[in-house]
Amino acid sequence: MARERNSVRRKLAIASWRGPREPNIYGKLDLDATEALAYLEAVRERTGERVTLTHLVARATGAALAEEPTLNGRIRLGRYIPNERVSLAFLVTMPDGSDLARAKVDDVDRKDVATIAAELRQRTERLRSGTDDDWEKSKQLVRLFPTWILRPIVWFTGWLTASLGVGAKPLGLERQPFGSGIVTSVGMLGLDEAWAPPTPFARVPLYVLIGAVRQRPVVVDGEVTSRPVLTVSATIDHRFIDGFQAATLARTVRRVVEDPWSLDGDDG
Repeated sequence: MARERNSVRRKLAIASWRGPREPNIYGKLDLDATEALAYLEAVRERTGERVTLTHLVARATGAALAEEPTLNGRIRLGRYIPNERVSLAFLVTMPDGSDLARAKVDDVDRKDVATIAAELRQRTERLRSGTDDDWEKSKQLVRLFPTWILRPIVWFTGWLTASLGVGAKPLGLERQPFGSGIVTSVGMLGLDEAWAPPTPFARVPLYVLIGAVRQRPVVVDGEVTSRPVLTVSATIDHRFIDGFQAATLARTVRRVVEDPWSLDGDDG
């Protein structure tokens, strides 16, 4: 079956596009995934949940946001407002690849990796089966309007829900629908790394992309050896963060991904 040309994702992209105005900065981390892969295998055996690097990196990002609260917030009427919770939105591809939806998980800084995976799996199943009421309502609204009318509507709903934190349940509009940031995996598409363009209506300061794991030569204890390496890249709004906060963010993500066993003492 041919893919729908005017998908929700495509219409939103066209309606929200504009010339660059936000002061975004970009960074990436190459992480030794040896312990992460072993940890995820142990969690799968213990819980039966299909945990992946996406869930682990999301947990690491949640820990970093909790440690560096200047990034866990939003801009409202020209002022920085901290968020009450650490929430992340995951991008979900529809089965035929024609659309993207989002699934938000709250309190990612306090949940274990298996719980994050289970919540995301359940939400993804609802989205793909057409039983997620909020997604179905918002999808119909997007399809109803032409792009030129959709542009101001998308801007207003983003400002209302993300900046002001006001929901509109009858329209399928959730309060702070994208939480504190967006996480997505390009590794599942076979890409080593990629960079996320900001999504204006999401109004979040952080976009995290997870690449594929590749065997690479690394230096360990002065010796060159082969290790599985994961590349994580990020697009960050410079209004929220400078070099000091970025270093805290990177340091925490690296610590959790390269020593995930430490989470067993942190989660609860």
